[in-house]
Amino acid sequence: MKCIKCGTDNILTDRTTNSGRCKSCNHPFAFEPTTMTGVKITDPQFKKAIDEVSSNNTLFFTPTQLAYFLDSRVRRASVKSILSSAPILCLFFNIFGTIFGVGITAVVLRVISIITGKIIPDEWSLIIANLFIQGWTIFWLFENITSSKFDNRGRRKLAQYLKILGYIILFVGTLVSIAIVQSFFLFFVVVCMGIGAIYLSALRSSQPTSSQEFLFKNSEFQDWLKRWQVVNQEMPKLLPSPRQQLSGTMVNPDVTAYSFDRLVVCDRAEIAQLLISNNFHFENNCAVLSITGYPESIFDTTMQMLHRNPNLKVFVLHDCSPKGMGLVQRLQSSDRWFKNRNVLIIDIGLTPRQVLSAKGIFIQTSEASAKEASQTNRSQWQGLAPNEIKWLEAGNYVELESFTPQRLIQIINRGIAGSRDLSYDDGYSGSDGFISSSDSFG
Repeated sequence: MKCIKCGTDNILTDRTTNSGRCKSCNHPFAFEPTTMTGVKITDPQFKKAIDEVSSNNTLFFTPTQLAYFLDSRVRRASVKSILSSAPILCLFFNIFGTIFGVGITAVVLRVISIITGKIIPDEWSLIIANLFIQGWTIFWLFENITSSKFDNRGRRKLAQYLKILGYIILFVGTLVSIAIVQSFFLFFVVVCMGIGAIYLSALRSSQPTSSQEFLFKNSEFQDWLKRWQVVNQEMPKLLPSPRQQLSGTMVNPDVTAYSFDRLVVCDRAEIAQLLISNNFHFENNCAVLSITGYPESIFDTTMQMLHRNPNLKVFVLHDCSPKGMGLVQRLQSSDRWFKNRNVLIIDIGLTPRQVLSAKGIFIQTSEASAKEASQTNRSQWQGLAPNEIKWLEAGNYVELESFTPQRLIQIINRGIAGSRDLSYDDGYSGSDGFISSSDSFG
């Protein structure tokens, strides 16, 4: 493992004999992968994740964004390793598994032959053993195709492997059963097995994006984060928990005479804090608030300024969750926001439609989300199709923090830019000036 300070490569013996420190500069290592169970993290890997999620320390980010990014990098390396070794493993088990299984199968067939009094040809030992191995391979591939430990890219690749295996079974099995063994029963078995493999592959490929789960627990990640901060003390762009009260923040009375043409409302304070910290409001000349009132010290003053603008456009940004999908309705029905006001509200996302049409989005599933969806008043979900409602009711959800700061800001910028020509009279969908989001989210 290389030292992040001087770049010296330290093997395990070096790290052990030097009490977990670099043999060259004596800088301590935050992690020792050989002692970690489950996911193993190295110092260079963690540092690279920090550098990339912060765009080389130019953007602020939340701890959750770092967790998502680290998971994607660990998963990518793990999936790449499995995908590259899967064909070799299948070939290995096909050859050596069959050889090992022939002896056991031969004994079983001999016992059956003695009991039934029927002579079973010796070649059936090889055929049955190989069919068992093929069946196990199909099962293993399908289990991993549906595993939440894989991302959708890895699942699609494994589905291709399963499809190829199905065609191989059909071709070789048909040749052996008809031309060599001349058995209709064997022909029937290999055809069913080959078609079954192809069908399972097609079934997975036709399904919408599936849910995933983190490769590590949140408690593990928090321990890694604390350990990194203790050892290295350098994370200037990591955001703390949102401060609900910005003490000492004053608004110049002259500023209150002006207003903003745009407002971005987030469903969580963490996202509003992220945008404000990265100067999104300055670069886009817009106000940024959360539905919870963050930042509280300037919330009331900002709302007074916004209410004076008859041409205000409100952009809503939220998680793809039962609660997030009700953000527009909360803005329209709250006296604190825009109840009985002629305001154009544009839903940038994230919506189930956008998730289902995209690739590479981290979808999660929980019983709590399914319960929340079942208890939600459907009138809050404006413009959702039946398949989107069904998707939410299944407990699926996506967090905005699964996107990196750079990508999230780019997506919002495109959403705002794409709505420049929209007006209140442009045939909006819904009611009360609500315009639904586009089908894509970045």
